[in-house]
Amino acid sequence: MSPIIVKTIQLFLSLSILIVLHELGHFIPAKIFKTRVEKFFLFFDVKYALFKKKIGETVYGIGWLPLGGYVKISGMIDESMDKEQMAQPAQPWEFRSKPAWQRLIIMIGGVTVNLLLGFFIYIMILFTWGTPEVRSEAFPNGFTIAEELQQYGFREGDNILTVDGETPTNLMDLNRMLLIRGIEEVEVKHLDGTSETIALPDSLGTYLYKAGATNPINPRTPSTLDSVPLQMPAAMAGLQAGDKVISINGEDATWWHQFTSIVRNSEGPLDLVYERSGVLDTVQLAATPDRQIGVYVANTFNADGLSQRNYSLAEAIPAGIEYGYWTLHDYVASLKFLFTKKGATEIGGFGTIAQLFPETWNWQGFWMSTALISIILAFMNILPIPALDGGHVMFLLYEMISGRKPSDKFMEYAQMVGFFILIGLLLYANGNDIYRAIFD
Repeated sequence: MSPIIVKTIQLFLSLSILIVLHELGHFIPAKIFKTRVEKFFLFFDVKYALFKKKIGETVYGIGWLPLGGYVKISGMIDESMDKEQMAQPAQPWEFRSKPAWQRLIIMIGGVTVNLLLGFFIYIMILFTWGTPEVRSEAFPNGFTIAEELQQYGFREGDNILTVDGETPTNLMDLNRMLLIRGIEEVEVKHLDGTSETIALPDSLGTYLYKAGATNPINPRTPSTLDSVPLQMPAAMAGLQAGDKVISINGEDATWWHQFTSIVRNSEGPLDLVYERSGVLDTVQLAATPDRQIGVYVANTFNADGLSQRNYSLAEAIPAGIEYGYWTLHDYVASLKFLFTKKGATEIGGFGTIAQLFPETWNWQGFWMSTALISIILAFMNILPIPALDGGHVMFLLYEMISGRKPSDKFMEYAQMVGFFILIGLLLYANGNDIYRAIFD
């Protein structure tokens, strides 16, 4: 099955689960407080629904427009903009007749469910699959270091010993920590065997992001070919698995990061020197229009530095909560990059979300992505923007503090403004996806 289809199926399944549970977060407290819920829909039923059935006082259904879902609560100004109902005298079963504290609980229910669900999924992932541990021993060749980091004292081939005084258990998280969490100091071991503790500035993450060095530290891998797909330039030129690339166009290409940089930035034919069975030879080939020649290299991880940590349920609960906390923390902290020119162009819509899922069906990958999206939805929905849950919460808190309830007319206008803001963001984000798909 095509990876695009697999990703799309996972995206729809994940969003369906999250939307239904989010809306249940509103539905259940509404029913507890004896508030009438007129509709409960997965996706939007603009003009018509794919399916609907009335049970009791609520119509349950599935809409055709997969941009979210909703519950229509009687006596509430929401996306339905039911002005006719709001013009009638308030009824005891309506949202507007309930005390402010009950309305607040109803409104924060969806966000609460998404947040707790994300934490719960992480707990179950750790309990079921554990977590990989990747220590410095896994990298016999050290790391390739971006120029932006070398100015602080890092050197090519460094290995990482400690981060802020602690031995890291998963060095694959190091780039995220450098960009988002902030690291004060890193102890490294240079190729000459000496060790050094390098102090880092507070502004390092923003500097790296603006410079485009979003992965400044990567495992250093030799340019030894692992596979050479047929019908690609490398195979047609005679390169084979096991060949060791020495240079390209006279430039050193013995390491994979050098190899990829030269191929990506060169124009015209490539003169490639390689070693096979101790003998050097040269081939000339041309890269494809997207600067590919069709070769893959094998990872050179040392198994001594790789392990798997398993958790009992009692251990998984605090570990999963901690994992969820740092996921939320890192997402919120990364939002500062949106206010840069580069960050604004990287906002994505459904296409970007779909890329979070694995290309082949993998339950661990599916649930990891679902937990992340659930936590993101919780944060985004609590933002104080009219038409979002956070907008309603903002006005409810104002009412509870001031003792004055905003007028229905004000709420209608606020809902309309929020709706247009959300539509604008939706169009911009998905427009970025389309632009990248065409031009990148």
